[in-house]
Formats: sequence, C-alpha cells, structure tokens
Amino acid sequence: MDQDNVTVAENESLPPPDAPVQPPQRGFVAEWTVTIILLLFGTTTLVQAYVIPTGSMENTLLVGDHLLVDKLSYAPAGSVSRHILPYHDLRRGDIIVFRYPVDIRQTFVKRVIGLPGDRIRLVDKQLILNGKMADEPYVYNNTDYLDSYRDNFPSELNVHVAESALDMLRNHVENGAVVVPADSYFAMGDNRDSSLDSRYWGFVPRGNIIGKPLVIYWSYDAPTEDLTEPSIGTRHLVDMVLHFPQKTRWARTFRLIHGYPLN
Repeated sequence: MDQDNVTVAENESLPPPDAPVQPPQRGFVAEWTVTIILLLFGTTTLVQAYVIPTGSMENTLLVGDHLLVDKLSYAPAGSVSRHILPYHDLRRGDIIVFRYPVDIRQTFVKRVIGLPGDRIRLVDKQLILNGKMADEPYVYNNTDYLDSYRDNFPSELNVHVAESALDMLRNHVENGAVVVPADSYFAMGDNRDSSLDSRYWGFVPRGNIIGKPLVIYWSYDAPTEDLTEPSIGTRHLVDMVLHFPQKTRWARTFRLIHGYPLN
C-alpha cells in the first residue's frame, strides 16, 4: 500500500411509489469471505486503511475507528470481472470514502444521500428526498437548536461556504430543492449538526470516490488532535502503551460496516 494508515482528514466541524428494488445484500458468510480475501491479498488497489479523526459520522463511526476500505466495489466492471467480482453501483445510504472536492489531498467519509437527478432539501433537520420524508435511523443530532441554513437547506447563507457550494446554490436549486447533477453525488455526515459536507462544499464528483468502509479492524478512544497530526505523536504512543486494553473499544473490533437503504 502507498500508506499503511491514512487519516480520513476532515476539518469540521416513506419511500417513493415505484421505488427501485434494492439488490440483495451480501450474506454474512459472503461478506466475511470478501473481507478475508482482501486482508490476505489486498494491495493499495483493493483495500486501504483509514482512521476516523472527527465525530461527523457519529454514532455510526466513532473518533478512533480504524477502517479497512474496499476500493473494489465501485470500480468500473469489466466484461468478465463483472460476473465474478462484487461490483455494484452507488446506492442511496451507502457510506463512502472520497477525496474532498475542495482539497483532494484530504480524504472524507460520509453517507450518500442523493444520486444524480435526486432532489434534496432539509426542513427543520428532516431530510426530504424526492418530495418524500426520508427514514434515517442513523442520524444523530448533537444540538437542540435550529440553524437557518444547516437545518433548513437550501436557504439563505449565514456561513462561509466553498465556491463549489455557491455554484450548487446558484445553478442546481429548483423549487426549493437541490437537484444532483450527472456523475455527482450529495453526501452528508450522520452527525448532521457537526458535519462539513455537501451543504458546505457541494457535490462529490464520481471520480473522487475511493471506495466504501468494509470493517472496523480496531477502535481506540483517542482525541481528534492525536489523530490529525501528520504522524503519530509521542503523546499518542505513550497513551497507547499505558492504556491500550482500557481504551480499545473491543466490542467494535472486526465490526462490519453497512449502509442503510434510502428510497
């Protein structure tokens, strides 16, 4: 692999009628078979390790979760390989790892909320997807107040956003909803109140998507500042030596990561 462990570097902070039938999910045995194959034979082409340094995906992913990311699932399928390898198209509700569109040197992890052509808006923190109220059991709100832009989106800006978000608001809003363009995706964090996501920097281009988190191979209770340093600091190493058994979240070890179907 190019790097043994890459930090996911974020500086943050009712289905429609005629909904498409979701393809069957991988069974438990099949998922672990793929996981073991990637662990044994994976290279940077197939799998890579990442660390979650911020709380933007709480409580699905926690600060200090160490992930293996499957880079194979969303890769373009060949005429033969499509029949023998686990390729599939991106789906609403998938958790993805991608290059931050504003600075591709950084890597983010979020949940796909909108596919090309989808209409997205928030009303008092509630997601309205293609005109229907979405069921999002994974969402975590860590504030009890409403923000006029964050929680009623799209609306008049009250915060600085990236130029790409300004373009989204100027050119991709119809009848009060953001419309996702071709070859792009709208992504948000599960911690909806503390996530630097598509509301603030626009769409995720298809070419920026690296893969999807497959499994938490280790989870360690460490603060964000220890996980965002260019390399592991002395303080973090000492903390692991002294507190490895106590601060390791053993119940999260080898936990498979799943998306949640949004219709």
